[in-house]
Amino acid sequence: MRHGSTGSALAGRMVGASDVSLGPEAPAQVRAAAARLAGVNFSAFYVSPRLRARESAAIMGRELDLGEAEVIDDLREVDFGRWELLNFSEISGRDPGIAARWAVWSPDFVFPEGERVGNFIARVKVCADTLARQDGNVLVVAHGGVIRTMVCHFLGLDLSQYLLFDVKPSAVVVMDIFTDGRGVIVFS
Repeated sequence: MRHGSTGSALAGRMVGASDVSLGPEAPAQVRAAAARLAGVNFSAFYVSPRLRARESAAIMGRELDLGEAEVIDDLREVDFGRWELLNFSEISGRDPGIAARWAVWSPDFVFPEGERVGNFIARVKVCADTLARQDGNVLVVAHGGVIRTMVCHFLGLDLSQYLLFDVKPSAVVVMDIFTDGRGVIVFS
């Protein structure tokens, strides 16, 4: 599940390493997501270390009687560096050449003063594979970029397809992962 909304002031902005709180609409969003998962027996519950994810996981834990989620550092969102909290127009205006290279989502791309895309992808893939080896249903509360990367990884898609998936706040993505590490998205 993606964390709840961080509020209208941050909508459309690059929020990665910034440790922002949930917006006022988020608790209701997260409770609605929890209602969709009611009745599922979870064997494990994990969360990104970022505040917005931990706040969302706390709500999920209460709603689903899961207790506290275990924090996994590698579930954190990509660090956008000096692009943190900017929107695409602002980024394009400040760094037009760099912004154009970012759209390709190459593993060699480095966010200015931030994280290298290849490093982000590698840590998320390792984390995803570790989670997939667990028995039972696993609930993860993380970020849009992490979820998109995991979906591409489990579906066997090139990571340049990352932006084909629009993961809204409090969205729940259900996947069945097979023993060979491949997955399918489950629609219900």
